[in-house]
Amino acid sequence: MTTTSETEDGASRPLLADQRESQGVNAADDAASPSAAQESGTFTKSLGALEAFAIVISIVIGSGIFTSPGSIDTNVPSPGSALVVWLIGGVLAWTGASTMAELGTAIPGEGGVQPYLQYIFGDVFGFLAAWTWIVAVMPATLAILSIVFVESIYSSLGVTDQAGSIEHKLLSILILVVISIANSISTKASTRLNNFFVVTKFVTIAAVVIAGIVVAILQATDPERDIGGRDWFKKSWFANRDVITPDGSKTDWSQLSEWEILGHYSAALYGALWAYSGWDKAIYISAELKSPARQLPLAINTAVPTILLCFITANAAYYILLPWDVVSTTDSVAVTAITRLLGRGFGIVAAILICLVVAGSLLGNSFVAGRMAVAAANMNWFPRIFASVGHIGLKPRAEEEQASPQGQNPQPTTRSDAPINAITLSAVLSALYILLGNFRALLTFNGLGEYSFFFLTVLGAIVLRFREPGLRRPYKPFILVPIVFAIVSGFVVIRGAFFAPALALVVIIVWIIGLGFYWVRKRLAARQVE
Repeated sequence: MTTTSETEDGASRPLLADQRESQGVNAADDAASPSAAQESGTFTKSLGALEAFAIVISIVIGSGIFTSPGSIDTNVPSPGSALVVWLIGGVLAWTGASTMAELGTAIPGEGGVQPYLQYIFGDVFGFLAAWTWIVAVMPATLAILSIVFVESIYSSLGVTDQAGSIEHKLLSILILVVISIANSISTKASTRLNNFFVVTKFVTIAAVVIAGIVVAILQATDPERDIGGRDWFKKSWFANRDVITPDGSKTDWSQLSEWEILGHYSAALYGALWAYSGWDKAIYISAELKSPARQLPLAINTAVPTILLCFITANAAYYILLPWDVVSTTDSVAVTAITRLLGRGFGIVAAILICLVVAGSLLGNSFVAGRMAVAAANMNWFPRIFASVGHIGLKPRAEEEQASPQGQNPQPTTRSDAPINAITLSAVLSALYILLGNFRALLTFNGLGEYSFFFLTVLGAIVLRFREPGLRRPYKPFILVPIVFAIVSGFVVIRGAFFAPALALVVIIVWIIGLGFYWVRKRLAARQVE
């Protein structure tokens, strides 16, 4: 039987299946082995289903619901079609989240999709997932949200052409630093602050929906009253209409071929999936849940439907509050709607609330960003400094207390349980992306990296159904669920690569560099063993 030293590099460790053999686990006990293999972790099991629900809500309800409606409306022939796209995007996100819940309860562990890919396909795939998330996906996500936060402030002041200025970028970095510091205090402080932002998100969406309901009631009781957009009352929600694009041109749907229409719908779906981005984040904290087998599916199956309901009702409200030709031409649809209905003062209040919503999403993403770095460092795929929690650098505070002179009691300290080093790494990489990139490029780059591994992970879940039918799965959705998501995620990756080949090449280069890093770490580990 083979044993593995704790100092041995993760790149040269056996796969989880081999670990089961080395631990003397027989085939009958294979079902429980993933849990056993992941029993120990860096973080304490201090979170419940409510915290997981709040984290998913906080991450997903971000800038997308307030900025994506325009880009989706531009690519569909009617408001009813737009609402259907939002519904399909939400259902697809739900299929992906359900499959992740299956894997998260069968193969618990730290680091998001990394332990699942390692278990199913081997160390190289687990490492590449960790590498891609640490150096590309999560930093790009934080950069995007920081940029959107500052852009919301600029837009409320009527300034819309400064996204590329150095002042705009530096303000984005400042926001990023503030959020990173907030997440470095402690897990409890982060979750409490996150709960505040969740309330802010619901209040903001409720304000938009209530405004839409009030306008609908007033319009229905007095058809001649000039309030809101009026198009919702006079026109069919599913009839084709010419769409005005942001550059002023019109799309005549009757003149488009079926292939061109499919291209428009795929672009609309891409925008919806971006708005729902973050549905996977509950699995990043599955190792910190007190009872993941019960709480993870509960959090996902309550959070995603809640988000879907919020998105559908908010978008319906936009079509009630605004003329339909305005929805397709604005990237700040919520601020535009409230400003048009109640005036500039309320528009500024709406912009402030949206900034808080984006800040909540930024906080939630920053909270989980360090988790994969910690997991990768625990596998010795990354330097051990990133596995440390509660302090900056290499030397823990506990060691400083032990180093106190004999006869003197060390001064009591309140130690953070946050992965400060990992959060710092993520913040530095995000700052570089802010300085070197822009919103649209980062969005595509993020989507390509993220959905490549979503596809592999869900494909792996399907493979695992046939390879290990006896694996204990406390939560097991119908097989069609992962199949549907695998098809869609594969389509998203292919479409993104076709649309932006240069960025697809950048992602491939990131993978090649990652493989080189993996090979170097593996060679160094082999030398240490010798």
